[in-house]
Amino acid sequence: MSSVAVNQVGHLPSGPKRATLVTDATGPLPWELADSAGRVVATGTTDPRGIDISSQQNVHTIDFGAHRQTGAGFTLTADGATSRPFTIAPGLYDTLRADALRFFYCQRSGIEIRDDLRPGYGRPAGHLGDRDVPCAPDAGDYRLDVRGGWYDAGDQGKYVVNGGITVWQLLHAFEHRGGLDALTLDLPESGNGLPDLLNEVRWELDFLLRMQAPSGLVHHKMHDREWTGLPTLPHLNAQPRELRPISTAATLNLAAVAAQGARIFRKYDADYAERLLAAARAAHTAAETNPIRYAPVEDTVGGGPYNDDDVRDEFYWAAAELFLTTGEHRYAEAVLTSPLHTEDVFGPYAFDWAATAAAARLSLALTPSELPGLAEVRASVLAGADRYLTLQQAHPYAIAYAPPGNRWEWGSNSMVLNNLMVLAVAHDLTGETRYRDGVLEGLDYILGRNALNLSYVTGYGTDFAQNQHSRWYAHQLDPSLPHPPKGTLAGGPNSGLQDEVAQARLTGRVGQFCYIDDIHSWSTNELTINWNAPLAWIAAFAAELG
Repeated sequence: MSSVAVNQVGHLPSGPKRATLVTDATGPLPWELADSAGRVVATGTTDPRGIDISSQQNVHTIDFGAHRQTGAGFTLTADGATSRPFTIAPGLYDTLRADALRFFYCQRSGIEIRDDLRPGYGRPAGHLGDRDVPCAPDAGDYRLDVRGGWYDAGDQGKYVVNGGITVWQLLHAFEHRGGLDALTLDLPESGNGLPDLLNEVRWELDFLLRMQAPSGLVHHKMHDREWTGLPTLPHLNAQPRELRPISTAATLNLAAVAAQGARIFRKYDADYAERLLAAARAAHTAAETNPIRYAPVEDTVGGGPYNDDDVRDEFYWAAAELFLTTGEHRYAEAVLTSPLHTEDVFGPYAFDWAATAAAARLSLALTPSELPGLAEVRASVLAGADRYLTLQQAHPYAIAYAPPGNRWEWGSNSMVLNNLMVLAVAHDLTGETRYRDGVLEGLDYILGRNALNLSYVTGYGTDFAQNQHSRWYAHQLDPSLPHPPKGTLAGGPNSGLQDEVAQARLTGRVGQFCYIDDIHSWSTNELTINWNAPLAWIAAFAAELG
């Protein structure tokens, strides 16, 4: 059966415009582009691409990039199949940029979520008791005030390494993407003189600061003592909460993002910037002068382990952000002598919470500094971007992601977006249109040009994910509760199929088909803060172009 997969949101008039046709035909086929009134406004023939390894479908590409007429309700028809409707217009991604960022307010812990600010999502403050949390028996013999922050994902834990990479990406967007300083996000703090995005990020930064022990080291995470069931709203969760042990990875996450935050907040709140920088210095020193401590892989009760047994990348990242903020020689030396500084850090996916070397490289490439060898740093980013662009151009669905063995990874949608971020930075460095077009066409996959004909962003497109794994956005289980907020990204195909629903319904499927929009499929369909962050970053890039 034929189908035409498109970006169900649409395209910028001057950007690339392609679709993927699934068909049994092996030769070129005619296609038609129709406007909302059904008038044919463009025609052409498809480009047969053969079997796509990520879906095992026989596919063709439809290229209608020459058409620049604006409007809503366009459809593509080929081989008897018609696409979902889409729009061609400037400013197309402005709303997505805002919604992807507004998501974070609904994830806040320790504060009432006001229904007048997020209609349908109002709830009482959750976990007010986080202001006095004991260490677990293996984590210490003291208590800390660790209130605030964002709930990490579908659970109600708070994790420093996931919070760290999320804060870094949002602050990186603020520092390097235009228009975010004036963007209104409808927050309780709106109008206080601080840009709304920084208001939101500060909610998490304050939590990260509270996770720092007097030694300067940082607790890896805090969460419920036992797993809670679905649905459970945060204010109704009666599980005792605990601080889990200190880790070097968490300590260096704080060093990196507190240093980055100091650089950005300096313009708006000098006292807060100084506090951030002091915490960053203390964390970096503590990580350097204490034995390396890894988060235990077996720590899986009540929260995810977020284990990482290689922290060379976190040392590199922390040194990079401290150098960019202070310009101090000792941090420059730490960057230049890191074994990762001259390595190729752009693998199948660029970065995530456990692999932060590419995050350091992107900061070093874009943030002005006097680092020796800056030309080589930037050249390495361009080389990584060229690799992702080559993958994308060879892929019939234009995906800049090709995992080894076609084994798609947990949170693959975020990996696709993070690879697109490398292309976007390459565009920033060179101004070359091919990188810009790669980002825009890569976003097509997330918004519906995929084997499932599904937008992975709630509220965007005709058919979209809306039952992401969550204990409070649980409409699938309780109709009185909402679906996830508009602008929420689903994790995406995951060949591992770790949950029972995925195992029962997806076993034997390939690549792109390893996804199901079911609230119980936590391995393919969770929502997380660190997946919405790259969506926001890429949407901000696309919004600038519009």
